[in-house]
Amino acid sequence: MNVIARSRLAGYWKKYRDAKGQLDAWYHEADKAEWAGTQDIKRRYPSASFLHDNIVVFNIKGNKCRLVVKVRYESQAVFVRWFGTHADYDKEVF
Repeated sequence: MNVIARSRLAGYWKKYRDAKGQLDAWYHEADKAEWAGTQDIKRRYPSASFLHDNIVVFNIKGNKCRLVVKVRYESQAVFVRWFGTHADYDKEVF
């Protein structure tokens, strides 16, 4: 997958320093992945949630934080949309 906006992730790990390792690990795994559909993501990330319009929510730091991305399977692209605490996620509308 081509992860779009690694710089956005870098901005998040500056703000949430304790999540840097997990965000970096997620980036490297996603960058090497070839996801054909939700089942490929679910196989590696069983706690991932799938919303409308190919939006995927990953739990980071034991579900203390959430990473929200949009996946385009046909073009093998992942767009980083948002990262924050679980409490902040509950206030967002995706």
